[in-house]
Amino acid sequence: MDASTTYAEGSIDDYAERTAETKTVWASMNGMQSGDPAKLADALLKVADLQAPPLRFVAGDDCLQAVEAKARELLAQVDASRALGSGLTHDDA
Repeated sequence: MDASTTYAEGSIDDYAERTAETKTVWASMNGMQSGDPAKLADALLKVADLQAPPLRFVAGDDCLQAVEAKARELLAQVDASRALGSGLTHDDA
């Protein structure tokens, strides 16, 4: 089953060139996605039935890896900021 993507017409002239480039790149990938839409639909139905669904559902092995990498990056930034970024409340608070 091929995926199909449609786009709204652009309305901001300043972004028209970049939008056209982006649409061209996305169109070249249309129908070649590695994900199975039926499997995604099944997973979404299962998430919807969960008593306590995750605040953010991350779908796809590639996305899981990207989100994990971003989470590690953010945690490293927190650790790097801890010494200078903590204890900044008013002394009388």
